[in-house]
Amino acid sequence: MLFLSLFMMEKDSLNVLILAAGLGTRLRPLTNDMPKPLVPVVDASILDLQARKARAIGNIRLHANAHYLADQVVAAGEKLGFEKVWVELPEILGTAGPLKRIYNEGYRGGLLIMNGDAYCNFDLTAFVRNAQALAAQPNGPQVALLAVDFPKVNTFRVGPDGRLAGVVGRFGSEEGMPATFSGVSWYSDEALSRIRDGEFDIREFWKQEMAAGRAPFVDMKQLHAIWIDMGSPEGLMAAVEARLKELGRNVNEAVVEPGVKLPAGVTIKHSVIYAGAEIQPGEKIENEIRGRGFKWKIN
Repeated sequence: MLFLSLFMMEKDSLNVLILAAGLGTRLRPLTNDMPKPLVPVVDASILDLQARKARAIGNIRLHANAHYLADQVVAAGEKLGFEKVWVELPEILGTAGPLKRIYNEGYRGGLLIMNGDAYCNFDLTAFVRNAQALAAQPNGPQVALLAVDFPKVNTFRVGPDGRLAGVVGRFGSEEGMPATFSGVSWYSDEALSRIRDGEFDIREFWKQEMAAGRAPFVDMKQLHAIWIDMGSPEGLMAAVEARLKELGRNVNEAVVEPGVKLPAGVTIKHSVIYAGAEIQPGEKIENEIRGRGFKWKIN
């Protein structure tokens, strides 16, 4: 009976993988001592915020991968109640590698992928339900990719059937509806089984699926949802503004990391202050991000 109940749980629970293995090079020196998914955004890290959004789906098991400063991600995962943080050493396994690794370890129930460096307000429940419903149809797509409209990128090309027609500069057609991949995707167990062992680039898997007549579905229903790549100083500030707005606070207010002591007479507006920032008494700070060893002016 115990075996049966565990089996049923395995089948019914959706697995969620938050990708958190990146090096965070665009945010250094802020990320010299802290992995990017753990950078505070007002009141919580992106890893925490993504986990909260995933839990809103319902019956899930949370996973993350880790490489750079992996011990910190593992500790955060334990605190946040993750099923497992999959450490990738000595090399990062790309995007396809972590997916196949989870499948090979016996996890079933489908897999939702999220990024550990993106602030967003997607309706993940609607996305997953739509993906699962399409996959259940005869010859239905076993992979779904959530798209946004971001003209600076928009490398996706989507055919009239709603499926991926190509990725500009990589493969397939350069004609069709333009869109940008949000980093959020869903894979059925059947699709995961087809990822090759040792595969790193998930785009190669999409290409293989297209060649086999199984092109991924591209969900275009949330094109204008909030989606912010917080991998740069400008992106981090945009994420802070979005979080303040979500909390019902003024987007121009100062965000000071707990424990930071400000000198007398300092005034701060539309800025973020992290531990170790150098601040002079009486200084006026506006449109900046500061921390140990850096001062970023944000236009």
